[in-house]
Amino acid sequence: MNADVEFHIRHNYTWAKLPASVKQAMGNSQKDYEKAVVTFSIRNQLRYKGNLVRHVRKDEKRYYEDLLQYSREHLLLYPYHLSDIMVKGLRITPFSYYLRIMEDTMANEKSYDSLPNFTAADCLRLMGIGRNQYIDLMNQCRSSKKFFRRKPIRDLLPTTPVEISLEPWWIAQAGYIMEDDIKMCKVAEKNLVDTIIDSGPQEIGMLDYKFVQSLYHKGLVYLDVPINDDDCIVVPPLEGFVMNRVQGDYLETLLYKIFVSIDEHTTVTELANVLQIDLQLVKNAVSMFCRLGFAKKKGADPDADSLHPSWRNRPISTQKKLSQEEQLLIDWGSTIQPASTELSADEMDTASLEEHSSAETASIGSASTSGFTKRIGFLFDSTLTAFLMMGNLSPGLKSHAVTMFEVGKLCDESLDSFLTELEKIETVGEGEAQRYFEHANTLRKTLVFLRHNKDLSPDPDLQNAGLAVDLVRCESLLGLDPGTCSRVLNKNYTLLISMAPLSNEIRPVSSCTPQHIGPAIPEVNSIWFKLFLYHLTGCGPPTLLLVRGTRLRRLPAVFQQYDRLLITTWGHDPGVVATSNVLLTLNDALTHSAVLIQAHGLYTDGETEYVPFPLEDAGDKVLFSRNMMQAHYAVRKLALQLDLTHSCGYVTMLKTGRTHQPSPQVITMATRPGQNATDGQKEGSSNGENSGDSFVMVNRDTLSLDVTSPLRNGRRTEGQAEAEADWVVLDMFYGIPLFNGELNTRVCERMAAQGLCRLDSLGELLHSSRKLVLQLLDFISENQDLPIVPEQGGDGPAPAGGTTGPGHGVPLPTRNLLFHEGELRVWDGK
Repeated sequence: MNADVEFHIRHNYTWAKLPASVKQAMGNSQKDYEKAVVTFSIRNQLRYKGNLVRHVRKDEKRYYEDLLQYSREHLLLYPYHLSDIMVKGLRITPFSYYLRIMEDTMANEKSYDSLPNFTAADCLRLMGIGRNQYIDLMNQCRSSKKFFRRKPIRDLLPTTPVEISLEPWWIAQAGYIMEDDIKMCKVAEKNLVDTIIDSGPQEIGMLDYKFVQSLYHKGLVYLDVPINDDDCIVVPPLEGFVMNRVQGDYLETLLYKIFVSIDEHTTVTELANVLQIDLQLVKNAVSMFCRLGFAKKKGADPDADSLHPSWRNRPISTQKKLSQEEQLLIDWGSTIQPASTELSADEMDTASLEEHSSAETASIGSASTSGFTKRIGFLFDSTLTAFLMMGNLSPGLKSHAVTMFEVGKLCDESLDSFLTELEKIETVGEGEAQRYFEHANTLRKTLVFLRHNKDLSPDPDLQNAGLAVDLVRCESLLGLDPGTCSRVLNKNYTLLISMAPLSNEIRPVSSCTPQHIGPAIPEVNSIWFKLFLYHLTGCGPPTLLLVRGTRLRRLPAVFQQYDRLLITTWGHDPGVVATSNVLLTLNDALTHSAVLIQAHGLYTDGETEYVPFPLEDAGDKVLFSRNMMQAHYAVRKLALQLDLTHSCGYVTMLKTGRTHQPSPQVITMATRPGQNATDGQKEGSSNGENSGDSFVMVNRDTLSLDVTSPLRNGRRTEGQAEAEADWVVLDMFYGIPLFNGELNTRVCERMAAQGLCRLDSLGELLHSSRKLVLQLLDFISENQDLPIVPEQGGDGPAPAGGTTGPGHGVPLPTRNLLFHEGELRVWDGK
């Protein structure tokens, strides 16, 4: 449905008051508009009174029955905000609603994963049916066939709700009560019902806990979870969350937006203003969080002496007794990416005593800080949560990892317990398990370094105790619209720092305020940036970027001598592939994606070394060696062209096994008038450009960069020059690396020593980042034919060679580009 139409429906615009443009969007049909009103109201579970639907639908009861049927068919959460109608009017309690959903799901023999996350969590809370219980029920259902008759599914399901977790500040309301129901109640229960009916809704903390549970199980009372405008909400590590699937309905979308935006220092009203969402909708969503046990109202715990005596011995929630492992299941294969490189240096920095002391200090500082000050936001992607989840590193670590993934944020208040769990991890074996351990251990060291570190305060005079740190997931921020994301970041953070490398599958967060130490724009985290680095330095492995739709009949000549190639499909992380079977893989990938092919190893996988930055001041006369990789001429060139002083990250150097002759004294990208297409060129491009028999190059100015060849530098011996020529730039990433302990330690030490987080350094970073952005975008525009900025407002699909779509925005290539022997040019197909 058109966003403008939805806006006018939500704000109760009748047909007569609609602007002409909206009427035109509805085909000037009042009947179609009224249908849209009903559809929108049912999908968004709107109340009949006070909304536009009351003017269209005259039968209120029929409207709510349709709403209930739609919600049940689409597995939506029970409409708790309409409980007065659903329970009192239709006598549909949350338990009976989910009972019907579970019965239909089992009857259709659907998997447990078909239930959306929040719906599955509410079913678990009320019915006690998790993944394992559902599988057992399905097995019983299938095995009960006797003489072609099956035992009714309803007989296998529970008849009453399980005992749920209650909070004293919740409100008990009278439900749909009949005489026959009262006859089945005990005297004390009958008296309690009379009190609620005669005196109105009651806080359940003032009532007998056992009888409240009993009346709720019988459906004679229902529970409201009241949220006030000035309430603050705390989100602890998630317990009992079921990770199935998301379906994108209105409430689920709102819940995830609030998850990543909420914190215990922001009132509900302030949250609604930041998100620019109706206050009542935000209250409904926050109430749902509290009801499900995923959030708590700050300061709502009353004095135990003021509660009814029965509350002192209330049992622990049965939900928390269930095994969490059976609930926390998700397809992590989509988030774990193969490692492209491994650090050759294997020693890890183990300053455990210092870190333990620092962690204790951070804990004390966190507890003693009064009031709210802006924090450091440490940005990570889903790959990190996948490593924490799949490594079986620590039993208590999973709830934090689920919180990081689902909430999208782990606040500083929860980091003490998170660090405690990370400290419990012991060194494990090799392979993938070692990789998980490495990330978890390095993450712990990074958080200890960042939290309350006075060396990282932008203004030490005002923040002499350092700043608190929140962990924030990039994908969750990207679920917000750009304006809302900017408001959330500006409200809570004074500085953003990214982990490195971020997955190519996500769009990095771009932010000028607050300052961001990480990729300046998404293009910096793309294939284009690799080519830009090679173009700047004249140094890189043989590289070929192929446009989607290209068809290869043989392996390009520049790669035929290599046994290992590094293959990167557009928007995905790279992987090393043997050349023996690469042609079929490439042609298959090229049918749906642009592909970058790079030489990686002559006989086996190439060797890699990492150069951390900010670079050390080693002087001009230091000779190149494997232990002094920053003296490589290409790294020196990068330091001159890009700002490696006011940001942090690392440069990856590759040794393929062949000596790569550096570019001449001046790297020239000459204008090429046009080249004939050969058997390797694009066949039937879906873009519409370059669809003829030849490529037409766009004329542009010649670009020149001064680069000194190491083979002609008098300070180096012939042997040293040959060793330097063995190494080339492979890639460069901005941020704090988490995949290697030694590299992480060197980057963190240099961040503190060189004052990267000081205001003056951040000002220089802003200036250099803008310069980098302009250079990179200019480079991209010169090497592809379509505008690099997609046109706004178009509803149609983007051209195949334009951008990757509204969710990503990085321009796709429109020319086959080859980097070889220090020069970037259009590939001639050989």
